[in-house]
Amino acid sequence: MKVFISWSGERSRQVAELLNVWIQCVLQAVDPWLSTKDIDKGSLWFSEITNQLSSTQNGIVCLTKANLSNPWILFESGALAKGLTSNRVYIFLVDLKPNDVKDPLAQFNHTMPSREGVFQLIRSINNGLGEKALRENIIANVYETYWPQFEKGFKEILSNTPEEEIKEERPKEDLLNEILYSVRAIDKRLRKVEDTEQKISDSVKPRYLNFKSDSNIEFGEMGDRPIEDLELSVHLFNFLKSQKINTVKDIRNVDTTKLDNVALKHELIRVLTRLINLNKEN
Repeated sequence: MKVFISWSGERSRQVAELLNVWIQCVLQAVDPWLSTKDIDKGSLWFSEITNQLSSTQNGIVCLTKANLSNPWILFESGALAKGLTSNRVYIFLVDLKPNDVKDPLAQFNHTMPSREGVFQLIRSINNGLGEKALRENIIANVYETYWPQFEKGFKEILSNTPEEEIKEERPKEDLLNEILYSVRAIDKRLRKVEDTEQKISDSVKPRYLNFKSDSNIEFGEMGDRPIEDLELSVHLFNFLKSQKINTVKDIRNVDTTKLDNVALKHELIRVLTRLINLNKEN
């Protein structure tokens, strides 16, 4: 499986190169593609990158404070998002928090550089390997073996690269002139997803959409973890915070009937299901 790793800026580049090597240690069936490593001399770099983007179904975007609104990052994310129902785009938050990310990147899966966050990223990629996927117990053991290597390398990168501030947004007119193509491509795919979600919501039983969290649900050791460790969209993260949901176990107190957005309602139910399954596995 090919995984395209997108970057822009020095800190982002170093994290991308770390992921490029480290992921191959954990998942040997994965073939990461990184522009700084894999473009042959004499090749037209833009043409080569475009070809790779068009043939890749998984992408990791190394997002930092410096490249948060970078047109090139938005272009590559938009290209990766083609056929959003089958492609997976992971936004790796190098030095950011989920609420720092605005649309359209806020619509994608966010990965925090924590032990749990990176493990969920690896699990998601592994699940897409089909017959080459590692069994759950094997991937857990392999991950525990290689996590210290990633953690050390990542901390060294943050320590050795200059601290960056979130750049102020440029005027909308100026930014739109540069990224209009990317935004249109992403918006088009997102509209298709929203239409699909609406069709699903019209066909499922009201009992499912009126799901209420069960106060008897147990999350085991994960219960005390902050919700920042979960892979949540910015919209769901902000909703939970507005409801004073700070830890995993607090999610039991959420009533999804208060959610007007069908897509967020489904996302919350998927999160609950995943947490329950993880607790059973442990």
